[in-house]
Amino acid sequence: MKKEFLVLALTARFACPAFGASTPDVPADSSVSVPPDYVVDAGDVLEISVWKEDGLTKQALVRPDGGITFPLIGELQAGGQTIHQIKSEIARKLGEFFAEPEVSVSLINLNHKIYVVGRVNKPGEFITPNRVSVMQALSMAGGLTPFADDDAIKIIRRIGGKEMALPFDYDEVASGKALEQNILLQRGDVVVVP
Repeated sequence: MKKEFLVLALTARFACPAFGASTPDVPADSSVSVPPDYVVDAGDVLEISVWKEDGLTKQALVRPDGGITFPLIGELQAGGQTIHQIKSEIARKLGEFFAEPEVSVSLINLNHKIYVVGRVNKPGEFITPNRVSVMQALSMAGGLTPFADDDAIKIIRRIGGKEMALPFDYDEVASGKALEQNILLQRGDVVVVP
């Protein structure tokens, strides 16, 4: 019985980053799969290494100003850049010290914050290792309360300095209709349940 409970607890803990922790547990040697156009932001953790240069392997936390520090280079702007752009810039700057340096950059911890507020059982901020859908976010927030207006849910998203509201009808999506409403949430999205 104890063994089964431990297995269930560990499964729940690692299957859902919001269960029992405020940050995702990512093994130090694993990278997070992101699309090529993913833009690095503050709080993300990068692993940078240079082939045959053991002293140039580093995990770098992207600071709130978007910067990181790397040996020989010093300050480098990572926030607002893709992984490929960061890799190219590091290789270019290290070219002053090495002939054709082979640079590897991977994202090992993604700071993907979303927010669920209103009539859910556990409202708050959630950090996920990957993008999640609206239904997944509502599940992470413990589901809707009995008094939630489930056909008037909104996703607040900031695009280019302006905020927009995207509609979400829980009943329709839960019944398999209007599945296009179950979008993948972007960093900073707020799911509002009235």
